[in-house]
Amino acid sequence: MLRKIRSSRAFTLVELMIVVAIIGLLAALAIYGVRRYMTNSKTAEARQALGAISKGARAAFDGEVWSDTGVIAAGSSRAGAAGQLCGDAAPIPAEVPEGEKYQSTDADWDDDAGWSCLRFSISGPQYFQYDYTNTANTAFTATAAAKLGGASDETLTLSLNGAVQGSTVTIAPTINETKGDEAGGGDDGGDDGGTADDS
Repeated sequence: MLRKIRSSRAFTLVELMIVVAIIGLLAALAIYGVRRYMTNSKTAEARQALGAISKGARAAFDGEVWSDTGVIAAGSSRAGAAGQLCGDAAPIPAEVPEGEKYQSTDADWDDDAGWSCLRFSISGPQYFQYDYTNTANTAFTATAAAKLGGASDETLTLSLNGAVQGSTVTIAPTINETKGDEAGGGDDGGDDGGTADDS
């Protein structure tokens, strides 16, 4: 019996510490992976919305606009005016959401001439604040901003640019993603392949 006790060997403290360190490392990697997955799933909403906003801007520009609203006489014709980008749209919601979803109302989108022109609205809860800016009717920027980790987290801003080139609107091939306290902060370097056609 004494020989059995001597021959049985227990784990040493060093071996146990190595196992604990490996488990801790795996847990840290898992937490990082889950957090990145959650962020990507939340940004999918913004990528789709920015794609829809840019398509709305292009469609509005391609639509014919007449300054003269009179009736066209029989046997005559009238050319449509050059395209116009939609005017600025107010940010919805007014403040950047901090880790929570915001439920907008139909009036938020319908009462704003910019959003009505873009024919864009969100009926369900949203993680992001959406904004649209027209630059001298030659370019536009659609942005989505949120603090996905709550009030203490950095603001994540996704933006998609478009510009008038000749008689068409060209949209950037990727969505720019930045992190920081202000929109347009340091480049995070990741666009994860988002494009204007994500919607």
